[in-house]
Amino acid sequence: MDLNTLLETTVIGLGYELVDVEMSPRGRTIRVFIDAPGRTDGIDVEDCAKVSNQLTRVFEVENFDFDRLEISSPGLDRVVKKAEDFARFAGQEIQIKVRIPHGGRRNFQGELLGLKDGKVGLRLEKDDVELEFTNIEKARLVPRFD
Repeated sequence: MDLNTLLETTVIGLGYELVDVEMSPRGRTIRVFIDAPGRTDGIDVEDCAKVSNQLTRVFEVENFDFDRLEISSPGLDRVVKKAEDFARFAGQEIQIKVRIPHGGRRNFQGELLGLKDGKVGLRLEKDDVELEFTNIEKARLVPRFD
């Protein structure tokens, strides 16, 4: 079983959402970002410890070699990757970087309008744009502190 499948299966099995995974260049440190959909209080230390303990046991059984495992909340500026996330976070401020320039630009920031027919809608200051979902290199929410 590959690492992403192993992580997703374990994290979902514990009742959490796997948001993102980062690995150090040599794969010795694994950072796992989790969320608890439907919970308003977010992720706490106990959630991270629960997932960490379970993953450590699973990695032992699967003979997966690593030096360090870090479990964390995705934070207020969370990564947005999955199609469902682009629908879920509609109405929020987002930064998007595309692989192939759209209208001469690669970086966009505005209000996320959602995902429809493979296109992510974004309301900019002057107009709205639609970006191909498959062309998005990375996207992050922009926290508001009003």
